[in-house]
Amino acid sequence: MYYDRFFPFYVAYANPALYDGERIQEQEFALMKSYYPEAAGRIQEKVEEECQLLDYEGSRLYDEYPDKFMLHQLCRQIRTQVEGETAAQGVPDSLMDDLIQVLLCQEISRRRCRRRRNYGLYR
Repeated sequence: MYYDRFFPFYVAYANPALYDGERIQEQEFALMKSYYPEAAGRIQEKVEEECQLLDYEGSRLYDEYPDKFMLHQLCRQIRTQVEGETAAQGVPDSLMDDLIQVLLCQEISRRRCRRRRNYGLYR
C-alpha cells in the first residue's frame, strides 16, 4: 500500500491538547465550589460522596432517563446525613430539600457529561 502524500508517524498519536478542555472545566468547577457558602459546601461534599458510591458501570445514574423516585431517595439519604450539621444554621426545611436536589442533579449531570465525553454514549 503506497500513499501519495507523506504521512508522518506522530499523526497517529493522540493530541494532548484534547484533555486540556476537561482539565480547565474541572478547575473552573473547583473555583466556583470554593465560593459556595459553608452549609452548601458541606452538602456538596455529601452529594459527591453519594454519587461516587453510585459511579460504576451500569449504574442508575447513567440511565437514559433517570428515575425521579431514585433521585428523591438519594435526596432523602443526603438529607439525613447533613440534617444535624445544618440544623444549627437555621436553614428552612423546604429550602434545604431544594438545595440538595439542585446540587444532586447538577452533580449527576456533570458526571453524565464527563462519561459521555470519555466513553461515548452510555454503554
